[in-house]
Amino acid sequence: MVEKSVEVLTPEPDEPAPSKRSDVSPVRDTGTNLAEVLADVMGVERVSVDGHFFDDLGANSLLMAQFCARVRKRPDLPSVSMKDIYRYPTLRSLAAALADAAPSPAAQPPGPAELSVPEVPAAVPASTLRYVLCGVAQLLVFLGYSSVAGFVAVRGLEWVADGSGPVDFYLRSALFGGAGMLATCTFPIAAKWILIGRWKPCEFPVWGLTYLRFWTVKVLIHANPMVLFTGNPLYVLYLRALGARIGKGVTILTHSVPVCTDLLTIGAGTVIRKEAFLQCYRAHAGRIQTGWITIGQNAFIGEKTVFDIDTSMGDGSQLGHTSALYSGQSVPAGERWHGSPAQRTELDYVRVDPSACGTLRRAGYALATVLQTFFLYMPLTIGLVYMVLTELPAVGRVLAPGTANLTSAGIYVDALLVSAAFFFGALVLGLAVLYTVPRLLNLLVEPDRVYPLYGLHYSVHRTIARMTNVKFFTWLFGDSSYIVYYLRGLGYDLSGVEQTGSNFGTEVQHETPYLSSIGSGTMIADGLSIMNADFSSTSFRVSRTSIGARNFLGNNIAYPSGARTGENCLLATKVMVPLDGEVREGVGLLGSPCFEIPRSVERDNRFDHFRTGDELRRNLAAKNRYNIRSMVYFLFLRWLFVFVLTAMGLVTIDLYGILGAAVIAAYLVISLAFSALYYVLVERGIAAFRALRPQLCSIYEPYFWWHERLWKVPDEYLDIFNGTPFKNVIWRLLGVRIGRRVFDDGCYLTERTLTTLGDDCTLNAGSKIQCHSQEDGTFKSDYSTIGDQCTLGVGAHVHYGVTMGDGAVLALDSFLMKGEEVPARARWGGNPAVEEIPTTNPPRRADAETAEANEATNVAIT
Repeated sequence: MVEKSVEVLTPEPDEPAPSKRSDVSPVRDTGTNLAEVLADVMGVERVSVDGHFFDDLGANSLLMAQFCARVRKRPDLPSVSMKDIYRYPTLRSLAAALADAAPSPAAQPPGPAELSVPEVPAAVPASTLRYVLCGVAQLLVFLGYSSVAGFVAVRGLEWVADGSGPVDFYLRSALFGGAGMLATCTFPIAAKWILIGRWKPCEFPVWGLTYLRFWTVKVLIHANPMVLFTGNPLYVLYLRALGARIGKGVTILTHSVPVCTDLLTIGAGTVIRKEAFLQCYRAHAGRIQTGWITIGQNAFIGEKTVFDIDTSMGDGSQLGHTSALYSGQSVPAGERWHGSPAQRTELDYVRVDPSACGTLRRAGYALATVLQTFFLYMPLTIGLVYMVLTELPAVGRVLAPGTANLTSAGIYVDALLVSAAFFFGALVLGLAVLYTVPRLLNLLVEPDRVYPLYGLHYSVHRTIARMTNVKFFTWLFGDSSYIVYYLRGLGYDLSGVEQTGSNFGTEVQHETPYLSSIGSGTMIADGLSIMNADFSSTSFRVSRTSIGARNFLGNNIAYPSGARTGENCLLATKVMVPLDGEVREGVGLLGSPCFEIPRSVERDNRFDHFRTGDELRRNLAAKNRYNIRSMVYFLFLRWLFVFVLTAMGLVTIDLYGILGAAVIAAYLVISLAFSALYYVLVERGIAAFRALRPQLCSIYEPYFWWHERLWKVPDEYLDIFNGTPFKNVIWRLLGVRIGRRVFDDGCYLTERTLTTLGDDCTLNAGSKIQCHSQEDGTFKSDYSTIGDQCTLGVGAHVHYGVTMGDGAVLALDSFLMKGEEVPARARWGGNPAVEEIPTTNPPRRADAETAEANEATNVAIT
């Protein structure tokens, strides 16, 4: 049975009813032409102008996206978006709405969406020589840093080993560890001031000397151990040392580190939640552009938010979760905005009362962290390394006088034993710790009680979150029935769960597992973040977050406590889950801010017979057996990887006495190259070195189980190559049809061999090209093609079956839906993405104007 949508995007009262306009010639002509296009797309002779696209005509969102693309190519027809399709679900109502629309976008007053995409400049491709020379320089920087780090580490360990007695050994460990930690944390700060000085609004081409300095500073900042202290007052001090103007009482929970910190201003009492992007730069058309981000006092920034350059928020303003500020947008003081691009709302996103949390409390928490790090964690780490080097027989034999025979089997047998003990021991011990320690700590935190930040309860909450969000185990058990048992063991309420074999993907995170409930029959794709903690700048509270029964959640969704969704909902990829209004049931939700769409369509139900009765039991049993083999297979591959690195480590230790510190740098470089080549071979081997083909099948068909294996191939190593030519080499080895001189600052491609990237593309951090979709029990995949000189903004998401013409731009945090066709040099933005009016970039503010705009904030900072 097909669920009917509770349509919210209905015509306003002052809009003319479509039926009253049926006798108007322009409407009749438009409807006839639209009918011809739709019939051609659906491959039928004719379609009814009064038939519902999904319920009566049997279309789906992919077909309707193709319909929209065809209409946009017709000069005699007005442009149509998928949002129009859902709002006016018949040809007659759609034609009436289009005829009633304004004759020219230029006549409309400027709205937030018009600021979303800058005017596309004529891109000037970089020369291949400059591209290659930049890659060589980046490799030399890595080699130099690795050599110095290796030399210092070895010399320090030798000095610690010369200690006599436990007290002397501890003091040396604390001194060397503290000095090493201090040097590692301050070196990126010094490098930033030496190489850059103060960041200013500017732009420069990628692959040049200026870009090389930019990349070096960015890599050092991101690799700084201070990133581990997000949510701690020490992290605020780190950003201030880098040049950011940050007021008192600011709480920053995001791990995305700002790069151009001198251009960042954050007023006192502001809270920034996790997975927020405030980079103060963007890559556009082969150039890096830097610009201001100004946030006033007592502001709130929600989870999964993105800030473009030249944006601002006034005092007391709010930006809700899954939202974005586009270049030129400014949230006035006291106002609340949400959406992508953001627009005004009356919803209050600060849902926890303040608590007493003064400067003394913050300073005490920071001091306690420093003391723990310098006098506990660092000595323990160095002591563990020392024990491995001195007490482990395998290492002792290598360190014994004389040079070991590297061709003998002994050193490799030792590596096998050491790697097996370490890998499988850590696996068992890790599960034991995860199922016990967090449960005991959870007894100290009461649900729905407000606690001040930077105290015992805050530390306990952060410890629980870090321990229970270990990615290795969700990677291992995800996309199988066994993720249910793992999450239930962690503390999830899954008492009424119905096994589907794909209840959860491999990326699920939460703030506490003990207050996370999932209803029966619900299926969740990758990227779910359960927001069961609320924060202000002085307090926090944990609350239960419940996802209703028979839901399907797409990719990259932040699901907050108190969400207004009930049973039988489809939450589309990147949707902003609502916190106000009536409880939605039996509908789909799409976009940010969200609007209602049909829960399902007839074509999506073709595989439902696989999901009931004896057929389900047989299919589920077969999938479980296949998934067990996959888990064993990948555990073996992971252990084999650790074994090779261990063997190379033993060889490095043996050669150190001959070659000195240079062998340490060589080990780091060879290990990185081996990691990339190893997992490239693993992935291509699973695919039998063949390219994927578009598919439409049930999740209970063997093809889908095999495809899931490709998602399990580890690819964390790719992040190291962001912003370098080497990442393009790896993409090409993985089967991506990729052009020349592509600038990839952190894009992720889910299906490599279904993706095509043209020459001189610009891919920003956090962007994603996903060439598949899983909706309930149906799996779909298709090609996605990005033309020459295209730009994907920060956090932009491209779905399957998409084509972007040469020079096209997709704005930050946009969701380009399946089947869309973006014309050459077009500018699209929003969630879901639509064609935007080109606007000139807002003028860069002079330093004096910026100081005037930030005057109130700077007063609070000083």
